[in-house]
Amino acid sequence: MSVALAIEGYEPQWHHTARTLAAVHRARFTRLIGRPLAGAWVLWDSDRQSRFGEGPVILGFGDTNVEITHRKFDECGITWDQVDMSAPLDWPGLRLDWRAAAHPALAAVTGRLLREVNVIERILPSQWRPRLLDAIELRFEGARLAVYNAMDENGLSSRPEVTWPIGFWRRVPIA
Repeated sequence: MSVALAIEGYEPQWHHTARTLAAVHRARFTRLIGRPLAGAWVLWDSDRQSRFGEGPVILGFGDTNVEITHRKFDECGITWDQVDMSAPLDWPGLRLDWRAAAHPALAAVTGRLLREVNVIERILPSQWRPRLLDAIELRFEGARLAVYNAMDENGLSSRPEVTWPIGFWRRVPIA
């Protein structure tokens, strides 16, 4: 069982192509452009005192939360206002809770205005899967946040740019 599915009311639709993901969420992300990121939350393992990467990253823009999570090799689910952070989390053997700005990449973008949202795709020489959905990139005024697939969990990065050679990735604009 995925921890994402252990959150009551959280039912992401999984996508593995950048164009489909961008098309499905374009209208809602467009409405967030120019708004400040009010807060950002991740699941926190209270026993280990560390971030638990298998749950969604929640980005709060005042009256709207966007929840981003990755699973498997290249699937991403984006939901809107589905996670009630006050509800108990049911993950056997773990004591999880939500923690604000619990990663330096989230702290760096909190309070900044959102300027652009993209899907980052890796380009592969493979015929069976020439492109892999890798990350959701949010460009803020003076900062960048990537919520990326870290092999069945969410990775977070504030690096100013994608680090692969230019021929191995591309941006698919969302908003």
